[in-house]
Amino acid sequence: MAGQSHYTPPMPEFDDAPSVLIVVAPYYKDIADDLLAGARKTLEAVGASHETIEVPGALEVPTAIGIAHRTAEFDGFVALGCVIRGETTHYETVCNDSARGLTMLGLSGACIGNGILTVENYEQAAVRAGEQNKGGGAAEAALHLIALSRKWRNAPKGIGFKPKG
Repeated sequence: MAGQSHYTPPMPEFDDAPSVLIVVAPYYKDIADDLLAGARKTLEAVGASHETIEVPGALEVPTAIGIAHRTAEFDGFVALGCVIRGETTHYETVCNDSARGLTMLGLSGACIGNGILTVENYEQAAVRAGEQNKGGGAAEAALHLIALSRKWRNAPKGIGFKPKG
């Protein structure tokens, strides 16, 4: 339901401002611009630095993030784009494979907020990008994951045995 409210945890605070790469697929430029504005506003609210790159489509977003995760010094990533159902099954391919790619990167340690909209029509996309601020929500998700990774990054790891106290 559009009117239903949802809980979101409080925004994390950072002693050392995170660096975030926003990867946007601007196929639907006005939708992408709204998503991008929301993501940037959220990142700037916590003092995060950010850089934005564009890729041709949603399928290229995970690849670009994967390259940056391996070769650059970003703390996290925001994936933005929009896929609107068409007349062919290409919609399912793009939706599923972009989400799967982002999930696999996340499971390998990349802190990613997924803001790739998957909708039935343009009107749904406009509401999600604008008044629902899904770009900002994706940035929030990335920031929460960055905070978790920083919390646990230097935690000592044992070999499976706890010494007797």
